[in-house]
Amino acid sequence: MTAGPNLFEQQARNRRLTVAWLALFILFFAWLGFGGDFALYLAAAAHSEGPVPYRFPLIGVVVTAVAAVVAWVSWRKGPQQVLWSTGARELTAPQTLQEKQLVDVVEEMAIAAGLPKPRVYVIDDPDPNAFATGRDAASACIAVTTGLLAIVSREELQAVVAHEMAHVRNLDVRLMTLIAALVGVIVVLSNGMGRFLGMGGGRGAGGLLGGRGKKGGEGLGLAALVVFVLWIITLVLAPIISQIMAMAVSRDREYLADATGSELTRNPGALASALEKIETHEAPTTSIKAGAAHLCIADPLGKDVNLKDGRLADLLATHPPMAKRIVRLKGMAFQQLKAAGQAPSS
Repeated sequence: MTAGPNLFEQQARNRRLTVAWLALFILFFAWLGFGGDFALYLAAAAHSEGPVPYRFPLIGVVVTAVAAVVAWVSWRKGPQQVLWSTGARELTAPQTLQEKQLVDVVEEMAIAAGLPKPRVYVIDDPDPNAFATGRDAASACIAVTTGLLAIVSREELQAVVAHEMAHVRNLDVRLMTLIAALVGVIVVLSNGMGRFLGMGGGRGAGGLLGGRGKKGGEGLGLAALVVFVLWIITLVLAPIISQIMAMAVSRDREYLADATGSELTRNPGALASALEKIETHEAPTTSIKAGAAHLCIADPLGKDVNLKDGRLADLLATHPPMAKRIVRLKGMAFQQLKAAGQAPSS
């Protein structure tokens, strides 16, 4: 049984994606900040008879500074914020048999994955779900709902925990924590810039972009207008595009974690069975909000688009279709039995 790309290939791919996201983040804010300054500079040059009055790139400096601070805080505090937002409680001294079994299973899967034992959390929510978060294996945390503990067997719980350990081992938690932080910054700053323009902050820009310019400045004025329009379009579309990109990465990670987790347990059928039980509970996981939806083993929001396949789902869903994941896992289980000579004859 194989999970496709090996561990080192998966980790290398996640490192490349991390670098690519950082590069896109830097380019976006360079454009959002200094692109606005460039538009205002061209407009000022078109209207000025003497030296251009707009010399200091104020928008670029402010946007870059705010983005850097918010991104750093989100990266450092992101996992703790996710756990806090769900009301998760750490199992430092498990009380019930279910909690003790969970701690034992996490220890077993950490040994199987060759990783330090993550911190274990429980979320008091009747809907079955689970997720992993953290910046790396040393800071990783695994959280499951009480609803999950109530419905799964030990083998199924082991399979779910192995899926989450796969996210840790494959460096998915680092990638997804970074993406969540960067997308959050893009949304916050895009909304902030939009409010600034709506509240009249764009009146100065409107005055520069409109009105009568100096003689021969029509070309510069037109260039300024084109740059400004492109800047506004970027401001509007950036949050949407960044979230779509984040969801695409999340869907791809789920397939890999299913396969890698099945390698850890050598029991893909148990994960298929656990996912079937999770799927039968239609109620959303109310304790887990949209900001952490991409981290979960199943969509906590109950969106219909996650049940479908095709181009629209590929754009809007946070998870691949559950039915498709289950079929893949059952296929892996059949191949495992076939290799052992235990597959049922047709």
